[in-house]
Amino acid sequence: MGDLLHMLLNINETLKSVIDAHGPWVYGTLFAIIFAETGLVVMPFLPGDSLLFAAGIYTAADASGEPGKLNLWLLMFVLIVAAILGDAVNYHIGKWAGPKIFRGEGVGLLGKLLNRKHLARASAFYERYGGKAVVLGRFVPIVRTFVPFVAGAGAMDYARFVWFNIFGAVLWVGICVLAGHFFGQIDWVKKHFELVVVGIIVVSVIPIVIEVLLAKFRKPAPAAAGTNH
Repeated sequence: MGDLLHMLLNINETLKSVIDAHGPWVYGTLFAIIFAETGLVVMPFLPGDSLLFAAGIYTAADASGEPGKLNLWLLMFVLIVAAILGDAVNYHIGKWAGPKIFRGEGVGLLGKLLNRKHLARASAFYERYGGKAVVLGRFVPIVRTFVPFVAGAGAMDYARFVWFNIFGAVLWVGICVLAGHFFGQIDWVKKHFELVVVGIIVVSVIPIVIEVLLAKFRKPAPAAAGTNH
């Protein structure tokens, strides 16, 4: 657990080592990680936002003007496709296994590996926000892994799910990668990357906080006037 935490907080250095060692093959590695985090409901611990931000850093030219190690548009294309396919696979896994798991029947190894607390949290999140949960959930660690599974288990129309899936993937990858591209070369960011990772996690929940506050302050619809007798 300590090694995993160290890797997550130092994802920038870890990614640099992978790029230096494997060159263009890093695109495949990044694809696999994002696909697994969004597509395999038992892999919520994989890095998401921080990995996208770190990858974006390596698309920008450095202070000396040397081009980035990764191509920005190719990177975004690869990661958007990974995120879309991941959610699509997760949806279909949820459609196949979800109803039995929610009834407590389990589905072999998958039923045993699922974290019930995370599943319950994602279910409540989905019930509260409906289709918007597929988009908002992209920005919330752990929730983003379980929401497409819950959407499939809840028999959300797939044609409707597809549009939320595509929009959410483009928004999530675009914001995180471009943030790394434009801000990753700042000296303070380089020197305090651990704080940046924590900040990314905090920022990830802002859309949910805003949605909760808006829901709290929305005025309830006026009740229909009763008939006087």
